[in-house]
Amino acid sequence: MPSPFPGMDPFLENQEWEDFHSRFNTATSDILSSAIRPDYFVRVERRIYLEHVGPDPHTFRRSDVAIVARDAGLATGLRQAVSEIAAPTVCTLPMPEERQETFLVIRQRKDMQVVTVIELLSPANKRSGGDGRIVYLKKRDEVLSSPSHLVEIDLLRGGERLPVIESLPDHDYCCIVSRWYQRPQASLYAWSVQQTLPTIAIPLKRGDDDASLPLQTVLDTVYDRAGYDLSVDYGAELKPTASAETTAWIQKRVRDAAS
Repeated sequence: MPSPFPGMDPFLENQEWEDFHSRFNTATSDILSSAIRPDYFVRVERRIYLEHVGPDPHTFRRSDVAIVARDAGLATGLRQAVSEIAAPTVCTLPMPEERQETFLVIRQRKDMQVVTVIELLSPANKRSGGDGRIVYLKKRDEVLSSPSHLVEIDLLRGGERLPVIESLPDHDYCCIVSRWYQRPQASLYAWSVQQTLPTIAIPLKRGDDDASLPLQTVLDTVYDRAGYDLSVDYGAELKPTASAETTAWIQKRVRDAAS
C-alpha cells in the first residue's frame, strides 16, 4: 500500500527514521550504481561517534543505574557496623550513546578517488549544539575543502538547517548540491511536504555527464519494501508540529487514504 502523501511522509521522521535512513541510502546506492557504471561505483560507508545526551527528552536515553554513597570517613581497619553505613541514593547518569550514521561515497574506478559524497541528514546532524551536529559540520568542512562534490539531502522538517550565507526560502525539505569547482556557490532544491520529491543531479568528474537521482522513486521504493503502511501510526500526534494549514492538509490526506 503506498504512502498517503505525494512526497515525503512526515510521520516517518518521528516513528521510523533509523530504519528509513538505512534503507534510503541502500536504495539510492542501488539506483545510482546502474547509472554510473562502469567508470564509477558507489558504496555505503559509516561514521561512528559518541553523543552526549542532555535533558531534552528527545535525546535522553535511560542508562544503567549508578549508586552514589556519602564518604563514611577515614578507614579504621575495622569493619564498621552496618548501622553506620550511609544510606545511598539512586541517580541516573547521562551516558554517552554510540551513534552510527551511513552515507554514500562515489569513487572513480580507475584510481579509487572519492568523487562525490552523498549525505542523508539525521536528526542528530540537525540538533543544535549536539555532538552529532558538531561531528557532521566538521566532516562537511573537510569535504568542502576537498576536490570532491557534496550532496546533502534533508528530509527532516525538524531541527536546525545547515548553515548557508543567504536566507533560504520557506520550505519543509531541501537538497544542496555543491560542486567542488563552483564553490562557494551551490545548487539548492527546496520543496514542501505537499510536493513530490525532485529528481536531482549527482555530479561526477568534471567533463562527465551528471547522474540523475529520482528522489521520489527512491522514497516510493523504500516505503513499499519496508511496509511502513503496516507500522506507521497515522493517528499519532505529528512531531514536529506544523502550521494549522499544513496540519489540516496532512490530516485530510490521512483520512482520504483510510476511506
